Amino acid sequence: VQLQASGGGLVQVGGSLRLSCAASEGTFSSYHMGWFRQAPGSEREFVAAIRRSGGRTDYRPSVKGRFTISRDNAKNTVYLQMNSLKPEDTAVYYCAAAVARIDYSGYYYQPVAYDYWGQGTQVTVSS
Repeated sequence: VQLQASGGGLVQVGGSLRLSCAASEGTFSSYHMGWFRQAPGSEREFVAAIRRSGGRTDYRPSVKGRFTISRDNAKNTVYLQMNSLKPEDTAVYYCAAAVARIDYSGYYYQPVAYDYWGQGTQVTVSS
């Protein structure tokens, strides 16, 4: 499956952005979806994940309460609504799809759990 991320940009502190990630094929509902980010000189880190049905979501602590992950399986799209943005949120954001069916949520916090990746979209939060 091919993933196309969009929606990044330059925003001021406290602003909002909505990232989208569209999948190229109709089996989208069979994938566990995640968002990761990578700042210059840093490792790629988990941001949020959502189960196939959308019934469960997980977040890294620093974004919980500010970011919301959601998905529309009819549109083959996953979203990341980012509010109250901070300079430390500045990074390239990547969406990813996982084929595995592991119940343990922590498994999906790791980049290696994902089989397909989008190209990334830059988010810059200016102060």
